Amino acid sequence: MKKSPIIALDFATSEEVYPFLFPFEQSLFLKVGMELYLQEGPSIVYKLKEMGHDVFLDLKLHDIPNTVGQAMKGLARLGADLVNVHAAGGEAMMIAAREGLEAGTTAGNKRPSIIAVTQLTSTSEKQMQEEQLIQSSIDESVVHYAKLAKNAYLDGVVCSVLEAKKIAEACGNEFLRVTPGIRLADGDAHDQVRVATPANARLLGSSHIVVGRAITKAANPVKAYENILKMWEENA
Repeated sequence: MKKSPIIALDFATSEEVYPFLFPFEQSLFLKVGMELYLQEGPSIVYKLKEMGHDVFLDLKLHDIPNTVGQAMKGLARLGADLVNVHAAGGEAMMIAAREGLEAGTTAGNKRPSIIAVTQLTSTSEKQMQEEQLIQSSIDESVVHYAKLAKNAYLDGVVCSVLEAKKIAEACGNEFLRVTPGIRLADGDAHDQVRVATPANARLLGSSHIVVGRAITKAANPVKAYENILKMWEENA
């Protein structure tokens, strides 16, 4: 699985995706979220893999353990490199998700890596406490979810950059810390709350960063990607 920045394909249809990708000459790590997947279905994953890209299928599954396990068994056949669930579904659900992936992965192939969403980067501590009735700090909540994911033998979590180092300390450096909410220093935070620049993300312990509009909405997406890649790699 690539270590390069993950580009969030926040597009509605493949008619928008392929013209965006055309100018790029290198193999990329791409995130397919719910909006795109629900419009295009498995074909978008197959096509991106045929083009030589790594794919993070970001569907954030959250349901009873049997349902999530069976869903993951089917998703394993798509060839995505990374998939995820919501840690709030609990340890039993995460175990079922991993076991479903293992059962669905064909002989001779490596199962997709699986990570758990802790708290969304659009969630503030105040919102978490008032709406989810979780009265700990957001750091404590995120690290707790990370430990549950590790207990379920998942490969890592989705978290904000601000919690990445604490998760590495609690779960080990090999445990993935995939961090959305990446913005350039002069960029708009949009609907994100817990954000950081690519350089800060590396310094603060992210193993992977997810970048969307800073690349997809740039006047020159290839140049924007190359600048972000440089900032990311310079701090490795």
